Amino acid sequence: MSYSIAEAASRSGLTAHTLRYYERDGLMLAGVDRSASGHRRYTERDLTWIELITRLRATGMPIREVRKYADLVRTGDGNEAERLALLVAHRERVEAQLAEVTAHLRAIDHKIGIYEGKVEQARTSA
Repeated sequence: MSYSIAEAASRSGLTAHTLRYYERDGLMLAGVDRSASGHRRYTERDLTWIELITRLRATGMPIREVRKYADLVRTGDGNEAERLALLVAHRERVEAQLAEVTAHLRAIDHKIGIYEGKVEQARTSA
C-alpha cells in the first residue's frame, strides 16, 4: 500500500511542505517512490520512519543529528555503536529537560496550593 503526499501528511500530522523538506534535506531513509506521473508515493516504512523523525524533532534533536542518524541507518549494519551513542546522548538531554520541567511544575503546584488555601479560607470565613 502506498500513500500520496496529502495522505502521508494527514497520517503523520505534518504538512506536505515538511515532508518534502525531510526528503530534500536527506532525512528520509531512501528516496520516496514516485508514481508514473511523478507524484510521491509513501510506504508504511516511510511513515514509520517519519514518525521516528517527528519524535526525535519533538524532543529537541537538532536536524543535523537527525540527518547523521539517518545517514548511519542508511549505511547499514556495522555502525550500531555510533547509532546507540547518538540516541543515548539525546536521551540524556531529554531526561535533563524533563527534570527541569518537572521542577518548574512542582513550583507551580506549590503556588496553586497556596492560592487554593487562600480561596478556601476566604469562602469559609465569608
